[in-house]
Amino acid sequence: MAKTIIELKNADLTLGNAAASVHVLKGMNLTILEGEAVGIVGPSGSGKSTLLMVLAGLEKLDSGEIIIRDTPLHKLSEDKVADFRGRNIGIVFQSFHLIANMTALENVAVPLELANVKDAFDIARRELQSVGLGERLSHYPGQLSGGEQQRVAIARALAPSPTLLIADEPTGNLDTDTGRQIADLLFAKQAERGTTLLLVTHDASLASRCSRQIHVRSGEIEADNAGIRTNKAAIA
Repeated sequence: MAKTIIELKNADLTLGNAAASVHVLKGMNLTILEGEAVGIVGPSGSGKSTLLMVLAGLEKLDSGEIIIRDTPLHKLSEDKVADFRGRNIGIVFQSFHLIANMTALENVAVPLELANVKDAFDIARRELQSVGLGERLSHYPGQLSGGEQQRVAIARALAPSPTLLIADEPTGNLDTDTGRQIADLLFAKQAERGTTLLLVTHDASLASRCSRQIHVRSGEIEADNAGIRTNKAAIA
């Protein structure tokens, strides 16, 4: 039986202050199992990207619990959450977030070095080769196409061997063909390594490739095709 890797319990979060505040997550409950590929979809402003940031430990809940790999992140300090994220969670963003004055190899290796990982450059080299960039190690982001930059970002996310891979609109800045190649790569790596994949996308065809789709609307889970009860059902 698959082990639970993420539990979100009565998660509540408001962003902004006073009249500008927005109640983004409204008592959300969610359980994700190890090895699942989960597509998170919903209209703009539904809270799906904020949910992903909470699951990545990049946003702190106002109330509720978030437990990843039996670790209660809501009880940890920011430094301890950052340390946990560095060892357990790989993140791929829509806009790549590569460091412009570092080569592809350095972009992948430096986070490993900062985490005191041995053989950081050897690991980075292997990861870049595994995403098809073995001949581009010394190139800077500005010398790479959008698809190549996203491959570097995927290599960087995978380098620490995370148990959880989070991708926020990973094909959003790419043309259709390149986006399809990047999606193929993400799913191939997820299957190859048995990693849990959480994917936020507005692309229904991309979400349909996941084993499970979660639909978010107005800060609540509207539908979940895994049959796990939504927060409304859980409190009924």
